[in-house]
Amino acid sequence: MPDDMRAAARPVGARLAPVTGRLAAAFAVAGHHLYLVGGPVRDAVLGLEATDLDFTTAARPDQIEAVLRTLGGPIWDVGRQFGTIGTKLGDGQRSWTVEVTTFRADAYRPDSRKPAVRFGDTIEEDLKRRDFTVNAMAVDLADGRLVDPFGGLADLAAKVLRTPAPAVESFSDDPLRMLRAARFAARLQLRPTPEVVLAMRQLGERLEIVSAERVRDELSKLLLSEKPRTGLDLAVRTGLADHFLPELPALRLEVDEHHRHKDVYQHSLTVLDQSIALEAARGHQPDVVNRLAALLHDIGKPKTRRYQPGGKVSFHHHDVVGAKLARRRLTELRYPGEVVEAVAELTELHLRFHGYGDGQWTDSAVRRYVRDAGPQLERLHILTRSDCTTRNQAKATLLRRAYDELEWRIDELSSQEELESIRPELDGHDIMRLLDLPPSRAVGQAYQFLLDLRLDEGPLGEAAAAERLRAWWSQRQSEGTEPTSRPAPDLG
Repeated sequence: MPDDMRAAARPVGARLAPVTGRLAAAFAVAGHHLYLVGGPVRDAVLGLEATDLDFTTAARPDQIEAVLRTLGGPIWDVGRQFGTIGTKLGDGQRSWTVEVTTFRADAYRPDSRKPAVRFGDTIEEDLKRRDFTVNAMAVDLADGRLVDPFGGLADLAAKVLRTPAPAVESFSDDPLRMLRAARFAARLQLRPTPEVVLAMRQLGERLEIVSAERVRDELSKLLLSEKPRTGLDLAVRTGLADHFLPELPALRLEVDEHHRHKDVYQHSLTVLDQSIALEAARGHQPDVVNRLAALLHDIGKPKTRRYQPGGKVSFHHHDVVGAKLARRRLTELRYPGEVVEAVAELTELHLRFHGYGDGQWTDSAVRRYVRDAGPQLERLHILTRSDCTTRNQAKATLLRRAYDELEWRIDELSSQEELESIRPELDGHDIMRLLDLPPSRAVGQAYQFLLDLRLDEGPLGEAAAAERLRAWWSQRQSEGTEPTSRPAPDLG
């Protein structure tokens, strides 16, 4: 184990002294021993900041609450049945969310991931029930001693992901731990042991007893890590992804010498990598919508693959099919509606840039591109740029320059008019007044005419728009054109 990691392990408690000192003293006065435990210990060893702190003690929930109330912070006890009482503490400059839990020695039923809670009496017993050895470390706040009965510090140094109990037992007890294995493999770049990998292969079906909300939360944490590709690939290789995101492993389309196309699965992971890099380069915080869109943008390809003469393969309309699949899957995973719709819209729009040909962007094309993207425009910029994974440098340069041109044209036109809220100068009420029409499909068609006019020619002014509208309506009347059954657009 590196000397610097040994050194880091010793003063973990001291680094968090403003909060751990107060807590340790308060529990000592009440006659209880207190330990900092789990993720905060791991992160402190790695030199990472922690604002959510977990502690454990032999004290029972009522005793924990009594001690925490002496510290003056707000108290919450929604986890009381699991032995957890929470509070928030600060030192004037920083604040920490604190949760203190009674030692646990739980038992699990085969048909549920919810344990039959049983309180324990020793720190070693409590640590054994935790998910991975790197999370099964504690710091005794009485003397700063590291409690590490399962070798978590050595595993952290060796970058190994291992379970304190046998992996089959651990994952069978709580199947969500398999998805957590993928997350920690990605976040900390840890290599799962063969035992962990084998257990994931054998027990993947048990993930289906876990609620969609918990699976969603773990998937989001995985995607929001710095390098999620490692964890996603682990989930696919072990078959775990088949049980929560089957569209991802389905992208592993067979590639043969006769029917040539790029590896869609690896391409999607590369798009995700590039999207994360571009997200940061453009000054954005990690965004789950960006990352879901990057990962799922091509999930319509397996259902739309067709073989063409000459050995080529086509995926016509995979953008539209993919949007439907993304909407269904993310809804089943209980993502919020705004996330579902944003990812579906980006999936459907991800080819729009390529539909404009050689990159000669007219004002009309720019307006339509911005209107179609709406509030997803910046995310669409990131997805479209990231979707270029060709090894042909000349082609990559050409595509990059074409998109540079598009963004430049958007900025230029935006300085002259409000592209993000393009509407005709006349609304539905104006149309009905000018053409003496009742509410009808004809009003919607007139509005669509004005909208197309606005997109094609830019701002006209109300008087010019009214003149063009009357001329359009007069021509329709003279030609005897009847309103179609197309639904009217939003007249906003």
